[in-house]
Amino acid sequence: MVLLLYGELDLAGAPLLATEIERAESSGLDALVLDLSHLDFLDSAGLRVILAAHERAREEGRGFAITQGPPQVQKLLEIAGVDRHVQTIPNAEHVLGDEPGAPAA
Repeated sequence: MVLLLYGELDLAGAPLLATEIERAESSGLDALVLDLSHLDFLDSAGLRVILAAHERAREEGRGFAITQGPPQVQKLLEIAGVDRHVQTIPNAEHVLGDEPGAPAA
């Protein structure tokens, strides 16, 4: 499953993302990708949600990855060391295939 994130992932938006991730996890998915390519801003609250989802996936044997975000988002991920612990893929099409609705590769 791919969750496409838009706008700001901050103190206000982090709880909403946490809820959506929990909903996705409860559906029995094999892997989760957070597409950060359209994020305008990421703060420590959003970062905590991403890291918590990564940790749960690791503990439960599910795949987890994030896509590269815009430069300001990537900078925070690098400063926080997230890029050394969480699999980062170039884009969601890497998982989904070239066309929406195409089977995952």
